[in-house]
Amino acid sequence: MNLKGRSLLTLKDYTKEEIEYLINLAIDLKTKKKQGITGDSLKNKNIALIFEKPSTRTRCAFTVGCIDEGGHPEYLGKNDIQLGHKESVEDTARVLGRLFDGIQFRGFSQETVEKLAQHSGVPVWNGLTDLYHPTQILADLMTLKENFNTLQGLKLVYVGDGRNNMANSLMIGAAKVGIHCSIIAPQSLWPDESLVEECKSIAQNTNATIVISDDVADVKDADAIYTDVWFSMGEEDKAKERVNLLKPYQVNGDMMQMTGKKETIFMHCLPAVKGYEVTEEIFESNQSVVFDEAENRMHTIKAVMVATAGDH
Repeated sequence: MNLKGRSLLTLKDYTKEEIEYLINLAIDLKTKKKQGITGDSLKNKNIALIFEKPSTRTRCAFTVGCIDEGGHPEYLGKNDIQLGHKESVEDTARVLGRLFDGIQFRGFSQETVEKLAQHSGVPVWNGLTDLYHPTQILADLMTLKENFNTLQGLKLVYVGDGRNNMANSLMIGAAKVGIHCSIIAPQSLWPDESLVEECKSIAQNTNATIVISDDVADVKDADAIYTDVWFSMGEEDKAKERVNLLKPYQVNGDMMQMTGKKETIFMHCLPAVKGYEVTEEIFESNQSVVFDEAENRMHTIKAVMVATAGDH
């Protein structure tokens, strides 16, 4: 499959087959890495890593993945370039596109990453915006496949803040690959209705279902329960209000038992605030695959870079 030159701004832009190709490539690259085999598909290539927001997993995953494949990653923090301040995003994109072979952007505005892709002429990868987090979803799908050997027909339940970038992106990714996805959240934190309808439309092609609910009993039959922090970067002032609102949606032993399945796994994109969205008990339990997900960020990001910017 040829994805050369493609950007990854949201998984809406990728077909079921393309997403599965990236996951299978990531699994293959992971197997090789465990055997001490790395590649050279990014040899003599330079990758720009733009970060408006701080990062652990995304920055490290792009850096290690790039070096593993023989490339040079260049970190550009918010104080290193003039993105949208002294220089327009369009002009910055045209400069970076002449110097680099690929650009990662992690920041606030989805519009910024789209402008970078439109004007740079090289693949641009969304490392997180306020709307979407596609590289995280690829890692999550890879982790699900490792645990269940399939994606089609699984039931994934997300509980907590249903209108953040993780809930948005999980709905898209699940709908694309045929996973039944339920978002369980208080009604005031339900995802945008237009996105829900769009995901339902996508899901019709893969025999998946999208359910939005405020009832935690709907975790029944879940193969995976997923949560995220109750307030995102920049929302710390809403902490007390969110804690009161979301307390009933905490992932704990009782909720895991409500699935009726011993095999149910617990997922989280990290960092986690233990004692809030998840108890220490579940976070540290054998059901938790959060560190597999964290590692798989690197393998899936490497797969994206290899497939879209690499020579292979």
